[in-house]
Amino acid sequence: MKITNPKKLKPKSLVVFDFDGTLTQTKSPTDKEMAGLVVKLLAVKKVAIIGGGKYELLRELFVDRLKAPAAVLGNLFLFPTTATTFYRYQGGWKNVYALHLTKQQIERIKTAFQKALDKAGYVHPKKVYGSVIEDRGTQVTLSFLGQDVVSILGKKKGVALKEAWTRENTPMKLKIAKIVAKYLPTLEVRAAGHTSIDVTKKGVDKAYGLKQIEKYLHVKIKDMLFVGDAIFPGGNDYAITKTKVDYIKVSGPEQTKEIIRGLLSQ
Repeated sequence: MKITNPKKLKPKSLVVFDFDGTLTQTKSPTDKEMAGLVVKLLAVKKVAIIGGGKYELLRELFVDRLKAPAAVLGNLFLFPTTATTFYRYQGGWKNVYALHLTKQQIERIKTAFQKALDKAGYVHPKKVYGSVIEDRGTQVTLSFLGQDVVSILGKKKGVALKEAWTRENTPMKLKIAKIVAKYLPTLEVRAAGHTSIDVTKKGVDKAYGLKQIEKYLHVKIKDMLFVGDAIFPGGNDYAITKTKVDYIKVSGPEQTKEIIRGLLSQ
């Protein structure tokens, strides 16, 4: 259920956050204020993160910047690459499961991306930053500007470039995603993030992630709160509306900070 007035939200056992666009700007390091708020929240609640990025990136941009004690990290649960993997802290970060794609599936996905780009008539920018197609093991991702645009250009220029591309090319991205989905009917295709398309095993989305949280952490979905920036038709957080989770749509990290402050005052 959508929560329009966070002040009327009943206390929840666990809070689930999207990552890009919710806890931080796209592929950017978490700022100190957000890190401090999350550590305070972890001291009183369980927190799960479901993001499209890979585990290593989530560690670099978020977890390692929390500088949190081990006791607090025990309340943090990571579900990278759209919950195709799960990591929890037990004296160190341990992988609980990973839904690996087969070599044949990965090759099919890469071929489908190339064919879809050609069929849609998409022309890549003169310069891209890093790999355009990345095999993440449990997910293959097409990044139209390259995987490393923010790390190479810096946060300000990289985010600005991604936002400009999104404003100009979202219809094209959605068109390409639909073509890819036709080529890959037995896999899950999502137009995710600002400038990317993700492919995973069939049925894997953020609703699936909530069910995995329920299974492994023994918290019912109705006792969770989901916070994300893309809870709208076509958005990569929209799948959670298929469940009974209470959710709050935010405009970005600054509004997320306000939500966390509200949770801390309950």
